[in-house]
Amino acid sequence: MTNSLVAQAISDIPDPEVPVVTIEDLGILRHLEVDEARRHVAVTITPTYSGCPAMEAIERTIRHEAGRAGYTCDVRTRLSPAWTTDWMSQRGRERLREFGIAPPGPVEAHAGGAVALTLRRRVVACPQCGSTDTEEVARFGSTACKALRRCLACREPFDEFKAL
Repeated sequence: MTNSLVAQAISDIPDPEVPVVTIEDLGILRHLEVDEARRHVAVTITPTYSGCPAMEAIERTIRHEAGRAGYTCDVRTRLSPAWTTDWMSQRGRERLREFGIAPPGPVEAHAGGAVALTLRRRVVACPQCGSTDTEEVARFGSTACKALRRCLACREPFDEFKAL
């Protein structure tokens, strides 16, 4: 990443679906290069999942921030390697928790090919009270990347950002 005002403005773009985290916090900002001599910015982004509707808005905002600073801009979308929640920053995870969304846990590693079936209960802590006595209400929450959960201790519903 490049250290300049335009680079910072692009890095600080909020995610349209979860505006408490930036595109850098989410790890979807894969590459950002500023050519000061040409007044040009090259950006590579990776969607959180194929067909994510927020990507168009993110690309538009990147172009807007570059143009506002007097730069031309190329934005590339790279699908491989696929985005993973492991790319999220610690700051982004904390911001999710503070906002009331349970951040994702670690992604289970597998060596390619078949994915092992596990029958254990996924433990997700409530972002309100910290209790791990929670249940999944719906696999899909307010967006496809989140699940709807409920805390059985404080009775509050909350979103869980799914580990991918």
